[in-house]
Amino acid sequence: MKNIKTQKRIRRHKRIRAKVVGTKAIPRLSVFKSNKYLYAQIIDDDKGNTLVASSDKEVKGKTKTERAREAGRELAKNAQAKKIAKVVFDRGGFIFTGRVKALAEGAREGGLKF
Repeated sequence: MKNIKTQKRIRRHKRIRAKVVGTKAIPRLSVFKSNKYLYAQIIDDDKGNTLVASSDKEVKGKTKTERAREAGRELAKNAQAKKIAKVVFDRGGFIFTGRVKALAEGAREGGLKF
């Protein structure tokens, strides 16, 4: 049995996913945050394919927030290499602050539009 905090996040994520859908033209940028790392994927929901993925595991930075911003920039760079310019942001039920916000800002700095 998952704890109440995780159950609430999953419920929020389901509510978000009911509204946010990624297509080939405008894929979904999905974020998952663990206690240690942050993961982001650009997903085509029509086919169920992950087009681009990035995490702050491989990225250099002093703090978790700096690593998240750098992961966002790396994700955007890889996305542009695959000719992806526009995405729909899916925060995964996490509050849009801290590391999630830093990743989004890094992706925007890298050239993704959302």
